[in-house]
Amino acid sequence: MKNGIKGIRRVSAVAVAAGAVLTAGAFTAPAQAATLNTPTIAAKGGFVMNNGTGKTLFTKAADTRRSTGSTTKIMTARVVLAQPNLNLDSKVTVQKAYSDYIVDNDWASSARLIVGDKVTVRQLLYGLMLPSGCDAAYALADKFGSGSTRAARVKSFIGKMNSTAKSLGLTNTHFDSFDGIGKGANYSTPRDLTKLASNAMKYSTFRTVVKTKSTKQKVTTKSGGYRYMSWTNTNALLGSYSGTLGVKTGSGPEAKYCLVFAATRGGKTVIGTVLASTSVENRTADAKKLMDYGFKK
Repeated sequence: MKNGIKGIRRVSAVAVAAGAVLTAGAFTAPAQAATLNTPTIAAKGGFVMNNGTGKTLFTKAADTRRSTGSTTKIMTARVVLAQPNLNLDSKVTVQKAYSDYIVDNDWASSARLIVGDKVTVRQLLYGLMLPSGCDAAYALADKFGSGSTRAARVKSFIGKMNSTAKSLGLTNTHFDSFDGIGKGANYSTPRDLTKLASNAMKYSTFRTVVKTKSTKQKVTTKSGGYRYMSWTNTNALLGSYSGTLGVKTGSGPEAKYCLVFAATRGGKTVIGTVLASTSVENRTADAKKLMDYGFKK
């Protein structure tokens, strides 16, 4: 029986040792997890996903509808780029209505388009997405909507924005403007805007435009001469966050401060949105926190 007792003791010792290992593991696991705390953001809503797999990486009120400000212009660009037989070099003459619109709307940001100038569709996309030109948005809606009057064409274009949202499965999104200066029915969610941006990034022209920090564009004047238009991107992530791909800022009295963002590191692309942050600086800080978190997950 002595040998039997020794055997029992030996087994007991092994069990105790194994228990110690398991216990140690139980204590070390939370310490490892603590290095990846879910970030706290100033924005009221946020969403991040892995752009390659579609896997959700972060949510905060991700399906709550909110005003979107100029992040709306992602859809403006998306509708234009999906036009059949699109000629990016076709020219559009800047109308007085576009500049009047800027004057009449306090929150309208401008690409400073000059009446009578002829600008290409490609240049209008830069004017739309970099300085967030509401005049450029108006020009694109006027060109790519259908109808015999400007009002009819704009209404038609906004209709295309909504039908595109529906086709992309953006069930919490609705537009009542071409630029985000809505009349109370312009809304989306962090999840929907992220899905929209992910889809828009499939267009090479969109990718090229939104990652551009600044550009100088030669446009034709009314008299047949030319001038240069210089536009700087409102997205502070460009040049301040490694791997940034774009995408679009937004702001407004109701929208507060918004940002749709994307970046690639180590072959992984994360894409996301923050809505209703508290300042320009905080929306950028929010985005950086969420991307850092997304890359680690």
